[in-house]
Amino acid sequence: MKKRTIPVLLLGLACHAGMAQKPQRDTLSLTSKIHQIDEVVVTGARHETDVRHLSQTVSVVGRAQIESALQPSLLPVLTEQVPGLFVTSRGIMGYGMSTGAAGGISLRGLSGGTARLMVMIDGHPQYAGIFGHPIADAYQSFLAERVEVLRGPASVLYGSNAMGGVINIVTRKMQEDGVDTHLHAGYGSYNTLETELTNRVRKGRFSSVVSGSYNRTDGHRTDMGFEQYGGYAKLGYEVAEHWNLRGDVNVTHFNASYPGPIAAPLLDGDQRITRGVTSFAMENHYEKTSGAWSFFYNWGNHWINDGYTPSAGEGPQDARFNSRDHMMGVSLYQSTRFFEGNRITFGFDWFRYGGHAWNEYVSGENAGTSADLVDKQEDELAGYVDLRQDIRSWLTFNAGLRVDHHSRVGTEWVPQVGLAFHLPQTMELKASASKGFRYPILREMYMFPPQNPDLQPESMWNYELAFSQQLMNGRLQYGVNLFFIDGKNLIQTLPNPHGSGMLNQNSGEIENAGVEVQVAYRIDRHWSVDGNYSYLHMKNPVIAAPEHKLYAGASFSQGRWNVSTGLQYIAGLYTQTDPVVTEDFVLWNLRATFRVNRWLDIWARGENLLAQKYEINAGYPMPRATVMAGINLNF
Repeated sequence: MKKRTIPVLLLGLACHAGMAQKPQRDTLSLTSKIHQIDEVVVTGARHETDVRHLSQTVSVVGRAQIESALQPSLLPVLTEQVPGLFVTSRGIMGYGMSTGAAGGISLRGLSGGTARLMVMIDGHPQYAGIFGHPIADAYQSFLAERVEVLRGPASVLYGSNAMGGVINIVTRKMQEDGVDTHLHAGYGSYNTLETELTNRVRKGRFSSVVSGSYNRTDGHRTDMGFEQYGGYAKLGYEVAEHWNLRGDVNVTHFNASYPGPIAAPLLDGDQRITRGVTSFAMENHYEKTSGAWSFFYNWGNHWINDGYTPSAGEGPQDARFNSRDHMMGVSLYQSTRFFEGNRITFGFDWFRYGGHAWNEYVSGENAGTSADLVDKQEDELAGYVDLRQDIRSWLTFNAGLRVDHHSRVGTEWVPQVGLAFHLPQTMELKASASKGFRYPILREMYMFPPQNPDLQPESMWNYELAFSQQLMNGRLQYGVNLFFIDGKNLIQTLPNPHGSGMLNQNSGEIENAGVEVQVAYRIDRHWSVDGNYSYLHMKNPVIAAPEHKLYAGASFSQGRWNVSTGLQYIAGLYTQTDPVVTEDFVLWNLRATFRVNRWLDIWARGENLLAQKYEINAGYPMPRATVMAGINLNF
């Protein structure tokens, strides 16, 4: 790939910096922030809710954790911090798409790559209209104030694709009047460059966030380069005391190359991908009621050359894959407290998604022509109600129901119910039963030879028991979750029972069970430790869902120094299921920041410092030890 300079956008963002005096920087240590649990979340209830009153489990990764990880992408941070969640990776930077890509997100064995896990930005779904899966390279760290991960079905509130859970990226905002500008830049192994510039402004009723990034690498293998441009802008205005208006736009473009498996190197495996998101929302916040009206529109343009394998006697591809996809929607909800201890939310969603995919022939007998693969769109219309009722001071009852209609498949009823017990000694006990579902995606119904337009929805039930407690005035926190997943009608590609070839069919089943543990201990104002562990038993194993996943970390903060380190142990990671191939490995990461003065930090990051030899995607070895170093400017 061609090397390019940092876009002018990154330099131009600094123009906001003179609008006001920057407020004094927070002097609390990062360590003290990392383990402070956010009591209020929006995921799991649409409106702001005390997490203790939800019967489902929500993990929160805050801004302090995101910043201390020193990662341009959010997904490596979530892999460390959220038990049961795993993201495939292909190397030092970037995930790519199509053959040889990574960025597959799985939670409790349910994968976003098969549209069973939803990623959202501020509550809006973020998946490709044709393929139905998240685009991993679009989720950059500069977006997030925090990330809330609901571990378990969220289909009552968010519909199809939230079958196994949701990852909700809550975007950044400025809390107090002033201007804050931050530049992050670094360079390291394999000629890797990462840059990010963010400016935040708040003046009276007006607020804005503008960010831009440029990242690139040569990659740890030949023909594995990656280059990425990103831009984000969010404007907000308080129209009245209880009404807020906001709008945002987020565009990511990346160029990626994939070299094929190590045993059969690939040539000309290139991709040019652009993804965009925009949304508008009007929000209201009163003492007894709150809600929002929002519109969102997502789009994508994909150009892919699948390349060829010379060792297999192949020549250059005659065709290039092209696609344009879109997803738009309108969401309305209003949450009201009718009497003490009661909260009921009514909501309405309308989604339209689809796209056009085709092969464009550049050589051969069909040169200059194109062939359509799919050109379809579908609609979803849904209404839902979610109820929370405090029965006593020690018990909260939760229930919800969604009625969801698909323009081709039909209507799906989605219930959930749960209890949250608030026990003495800051103990919380939760029990829930919830249904998750997903409609077949356009690729499965209409695209490529296994397509089947008669597919029906997948569905599953998740049964969960969770216990958590805070001790020592909140310095020690721990939690344990037990879950069982029973799913049916999973879509699989099997021999066609009514003819030749293969056919997508509703014939799969899932029985997953497991345990998840989290613990965090703030030893003193300088030291803290944290860890999480998940065990996953799958009756029918799937790729990229490890049986054992363990993370143990420690953080130190004193004076000008902030240092954090972590060990991650992965065992029983399936890279192939036929024949079965599993991987076990240990990764050691180390991060350090030194504050030179009030506006300059120097940082360094080391990954896989034990130089482990391992694979996450079969045939694609991961890099050994890598290092990055750079500066942060705050002004």
